[in-house]
Amino acid sequence: MTYTLPLGWTEEYDGPPPSDSGRYVLAEITPADTHKEPIPGSILITAEDMFFSPLPASNALELTSYMKDHLQADYKVDLPPSEVKISGHTFHFFGYMSPVAQLHWYVAATEIRCHAVEIVLASRDTKLLQGLILDMNQMELRAEASPVAGGGAVPVCIKDYARDENLIARVDPVFPEHRFNPVPVRIIIDKNGRVAHIHCLSAFPDQSKAITDALGQWRFRPYLQAGKPVEVETGIMFGRAPRAIGHPAGNAATE
Repeated sequence: MTYTLPLGWTEEYDGPPPSDSGRYVLAEITPADTHKEPIPGSILITAEDMFFSPLPASNALELTSYMKDHLQADYKVDLPPSEVKISGHTFHFFGYMSPVAQLHWYVAATEIRCHAVEIVLASRDTKLLQGLILDMNQMELRAEASPVAGGGAVPVCIKDYARDENLIARVDPVFPEHRFNPVPVRIIIDKNGRVAHIHCLSAFPDQSKAITDALGQWRFRPYLQAGKPVEVETGIMFGRAPRAIGHPAGNAATE
């Protein structure tokens, strides 16, 4: 996605650090010259990797619904959930506020390639927030920014595809020493069931090597779409998975 900053606003830093939970802060945007007065508002853009989310949600709609239903007691829903089109793409939207701080948050979430992407606008000025929502219509989203894409140039996203019933051959990684950090790994499985791409979201070098060596030997049953094999993108959690919120931890391969 490409987002043109509002006039006079600036991005605080570039790019997200590695994440052992699959949640990233992609951008934090605020007005550029605020040293003489309070910041009138802020924009936070995050991505939640739905392969590894500890929340009981599998898509953007369920994620925003969970947020709305679990607001702290001193917050209240300001704008009820709705489905909106922003730049031709479907977003799930709702607003909440703090009556004590008189601060409002507008949350717009959508799904992009196995992620729930959230744009959170915060300000005491609701007219400013409404203007920022209108500015978002200038955002550009590629055609493949879809949770159901697959069978073409990009793989189809399937959470927990690395289950026993889909595996033909599996080799567990051999770690030189035991560590206690979670290691989320995204893989792409080709049309023949071989692991074509491996990406460790956060890992020590020895863990990354051991996992890569092992996954290179895994074989899957090809995934069929309309009777034809297609590439699959999925996630596997090695080590100790982060504690789930509201439901047991999902797919995890322990050391």
